[in-house]
Amino acid sequence: MPNFDLSGRSAFVTGATSGLGRHFAKVLAQAGAAVAVSGRRADRLESLKGEIIRAGGRCTSIVLDVTDDARIGPAFDQAEEHLGAIDVLVNNAGMNLPGLVLERSIDEFDAVLRTDLRAPFVLAREAGQRMIARGGRGRIINIGSIGSVRVLPGLTAYCIAKAGIAMMTQCLAREWARYDINVNAICPGYIETDLNRDWFTTEGGRRQVSSFPKRRLGVQEDLDGLLLLLASDESRAITGALLTIDDAQSL
Repeated sequence: MPNFDLSGRSAFVTGATSGLGRHFAKVLAQAGAAVAVSGRRADRLESLKGEIIRAGGRCTSIVLDVTDDARIGPAFDQAEEHLGAIDVLVNNAGMNLPGLVLERSIDEFDAVLRTDLRAPFVLAREAGQRMIARGGRGRIINIGSIGSVRVLPGLTAYCIAKAGIAMMTQCLAREWARYDINVNAICPGYIETDLNRDWFTTEGGRRQVSSFPKRRLGVQEDLDGLLLLLASDESRAITGALLTIDDAQSL
């Protein structure tokens, strides 16, 4: 039977102060991984760290703005000092600025790409370099979107960034395959989180949900099985994959 036990592994999760990142960190810890949680809000990171430790897990928290290149290497150093070599990177941190193209500035466009595309590339590069230096083997899990492969109206910058994540995933998977570093992307559909919950209670949000084939939003737990698969040895033959979990929303 498949074994998703991550005991003895160490994972680095970005954007762990809320939403999917916070959820992913807890799921990995419950599966036995030691987890480094990172984000910009120290109070939220400490709260998550405490929750994981009280549940019997190992965790360290790292205040990190992923767009600050100079902080990436030291953040990995800090994680590895407390938890040992990082085996799994979950590239989750991101942002979004909804609006039509002519309603948003070039600076806002740059901000989305800097956070949602450039930062994940720098993080993956740092993780890959360290994995290769110690002889290879590792897992990099990028968080894409159904916007990686289709148009989401009003989310042009976000879709451009997530399309870049899809190609980055495949390029790195090809380049690092010889080192047994698997690089994959989870591409979720619309999932209810703290960031979008208010929108989906509005008339416009309810209309959007009613347009989905199953007339419902996804939930964070829908991603747990795939996350654990990609982080574990059971995914040894899976690399360069763009894996959609959207409850049929894109059909």
